[in-house]
Amino acid sequence: MRPKAAMFHDYPPGDGDVFGAGRRERIAELTDLYPAVVTAADFDRHAAALAEVEVIFATWGMIRFEDRHFAAMPRLRAVFYAAGNVKAFATPLVERGIVLVSAWETNAIPVAEMCLSQILLSLRGYFRSVRRYRELRTHEAKGFPRPGVNGATVGMLGMGKIGTRLTALLRDYPLRVIAYDPFLTAGRAVELGVEPVGLEEAFRRAAVVCNHIPDLPDTRGMLRGEHFRAMPDGATFVNTGRGAQVVEDDLLAVLRERPDLTALVDVTWPEPPAPGSPLWDLPNLVISPHIGGTIGDEVVRLADTAIEEYEAWAAGRPLRHRVTAEVLATMG
Repeated sequence: MRPKAAMFHDYPPGDGDVFGAGRRERIAELTDLYPAVVTAADFDRHAAALAEVEVIFATWGMIRFEDRHFAAMPRLRAVFYAAGNVKAFATPLVERGIVLVSAWETNAIPVAEMCLSQILLSLRGYFRSVRRYRELRTHEAKGFPRPGVNGATVGMLGMGKIGTRLTALLRDYPLRVIAYDPFLTAGRAVELGVEPVGLEEAFRRAAVVCNHIPDLPDTRGMLRGEHFRAMPDGATFVNTGRGAQVVEDDLLAVLRERPDLTALVDVTWPEPPAPGSPLWDLPNLVISPHIGGTIGDEVVRLADTAIEEYEAWAAGRPLRHRVTAEVLATMG
C-alpha cells in the first residue's frame, strides 16, 4: 500500500514551480497524495484529513510545526524538503525523530555558479574597469594591474556545501584556492585541493575572497575593517553568506578609503537595506537582491532531489541528504 502523503508550501509562483514539469505527478504515482497544498494559514481547515499522513513533500514556506500540528498527524514519519536551509522549522521534527531531508546541496549549485562567474569577471578587472570607464570614457579605464585567470589566488571562507562545490568548479581553471574554515581538517583540505589558512591571511593573499561561512551566533560581525584593509590592490570581496557576518560600517569605510577594491554583495543585514543606506550609492559596491539561490527552470532540481531521497527511504536505502541534529548545528 502506498503511504499517504501531503504537500506543504507557500511561495510566490513567480519563483518557479518546484513541483512542476511532472514532479507533482511523479509524487502522486509513488504515494497516495492529498490533493490540496497545505499552508500555515489553512492548516486547520485541512487538519482532519491529514491524520493518516506519513510523508510530507515541502518547499519554501514550510510550516514550523507545533504540538497541535503533530497531534493532527500522529503517523508522520518523514519530511522531504525541496529547498535549502531548514533552520526555520527543522528542530521540532529532528527532536521527535522524524526523518528530515533537505535539497540543501542541490540548492548550492546556482550559488556556486554565480560566484564562479563573479570570480572570473573580478580577476579580469571587469567591475573596476566598468566604473572607471564611466568616469574616464577612454581605454585608460583598464590601465591597472589585473591578474587574469592564470595562477591567481582565490580565498574561500567556509567549506560547506557552497564552498566545496565552488572549489570543485574552480578546478577547471589554473587558479590557487586558499580556504579559511575552523573545521577543515588537513586530510579534507588535501582531498579538496585547497590550502588551509587563517582568516586574515585569506584576505591578505587572495585577489578574490568569497564568503560562505554559516550564519551562526558566533560568526556574526566576524568580518571587520582590518580584514578588508588587508586585501591586495584591486581585490574583490564576494558575499553570498549572510549580511550579519560583515560589520557593515567597517566595509563601507574601507571601500571609501580604497576605490581600488570591489564588493559584490548579494546579502545584507537587514535585507533589503534601509532606503537611505550608503550601500545603495557606493560606486565600488555592487548590491543584488539575494539572487544567488535556485530560480526559474532550475527549481525542479530541488524536487528531483526530494523524490530521489524519498525513493531511497521507501526502499530502506541510506539517505544522502538527511538533516540530523549534528548537521543542523552547522547550517547557516
